[in-house]
Amino acid sequence: MSKLMVSVSGVRGVVGESLTPEIIVKYIRAYADYCGRGKIVVGRDSRISGEMVKSLVLGTLTAKGNDIIDIGICPTPTVLFNTRQMNACGGIAISASHNPNEWNALKLLNRNGEFMSPEEHKDFLMHLESGSAYQSWQSIGKVETFDNGINAHIKAVLNLPFLEIEKIKTRRFRVLLDCVNGAGAFMMPHFLNMFGCEVIELNCERNGIFPRLPEPLPENLIDTMAAVKNNKADFGIVVDPDVDRLVLITQEGNPFGEEYTIAQAVKFILSKKKGNVVVNLSTTRAVDDIAEEKNCKVFKAAVGEAHVVKKMKEVNAVIGGEGSGGVILPSLQYGRDALTATAITLQHLLEFGGTLSELKKTLPQYSIAKTKIDLQNLELEKIYDILERKFKEEVINKTDGLRVDFKDHWVHFRGSNTEPILRIAVETESQLKAEKLIDLYREMISGI
Repeated sequence: MSKLMVSVSGVRGVVGESLTPEIIVKYIRAYADYCGRGKIVVGRDSRISGEMVKSLVLGTLTAKGNDIIDIGICPTPTVLFNTRQMNACGGIAISASHNPNEWNALKLLNRNGEFMSPEEHKDFLMHLESGSAYQSWQSIGKVETFDNGINAHIKAVLNLPFLEIEKIKTRRFRVLLDCVNGAGAFMMPHFLNMFGCEVIELNCERNGIFPRLPEPLPENLIDTMAAVKNNKADFGIVVDPDVDRLVLITQEGNPFGEEYTIAQAVKFILSKKKGNVVVNLSTTRAVDDIAEEKNCKVFKAAVGEAHVVKKMKEVNAVIGGEGSGGVILPSLQYGRDALTATAITLQHLLEFGGTLSELKKTLPQYSIAKTKIDLQNLELEKIYDILERKFKEEVINKTDGLRVDFKDHWVHFRGSNTEPILRIAVETESQLKAEKLIDLYREMISGI
């Protein structure tokens, strides 16, 4: 039986096992009490269970007396954007993001159109056992369908002050686009066309059935990388099912590196405006090097959009994000957004003038390796304590699991917010060394 994952990232589980109608109603009822009476924006990704989950969400919210603005199938960042724009008291993105077909999730937002802060999430959980009654028949809420949510989001991105759209159009970028049949298929081809791109569509069917594992990791993108090279594309764009992560593929059919999505975005934004940067503890050191070149400071947060956003607000960051391909540009909104990341990339390539692989060579060069271990009955805190004692002479950070910085590499051990697994990330100067180190740490955990 799968485990229900409850965190600031949302309520996530396998449909019919841990994520049942009873669980959905329980958490949405508590969310309605947390938000209070008012309108709530609801959108979902394209996965097969989405309509069923949405029906339960809408029924529960209207029974609690909330009015709903249903923006349909759309990216998670589009739900964030419209929640803030419409001055709603809350927003719900129904999406399990990069998880496989059998998963779904409730991503619960605050009234600012952001993921709940840890403090807000704690307040929300208090409503689980103390819910108020449903409304009588004359006080139930109404559902309004709003078809312009995606267009409003796209328009805001196109209005970013640094974009030179007409100049980008003259480059006529040939782009291979892989949306894994997710929400991106409903808007990314149109979005790229607005920049004058010639779009070659792969996995852009609007059926919500993922043809491969949806997490945009190199091992899941073998066919996509080959298609970029075979179609002589200038580069490839891959988004996850809810379009908050952007992964790039070079014209040679090689991974640009999901870590380097945020690295190149940071380099571009700091060239326009200097300021603080926030990334999570599993993000490449390239960001630190880039910021140092610009005399800017990098702050580290726990993994998870909510944690990064909280730190960004504390230090008034001009850009932030995560090494999973997530870019957060606060001048637009406090949320990971592949549309914004795509716009930054196109403008960056325009100004750079060369290919994506040539752009990669201008960035600090590190290699990262990642793995995950099924938790089963492992006790995370016990693992962290043993490792901390073992590495007591090194630089230790316990903000999120355990990160250890050595002179020649860093390693980060942490429990996932979205799956019952232990994630391990290692970064050093070569891929071969990173792979050897990841094997070493995996064996170390197995020994424990």
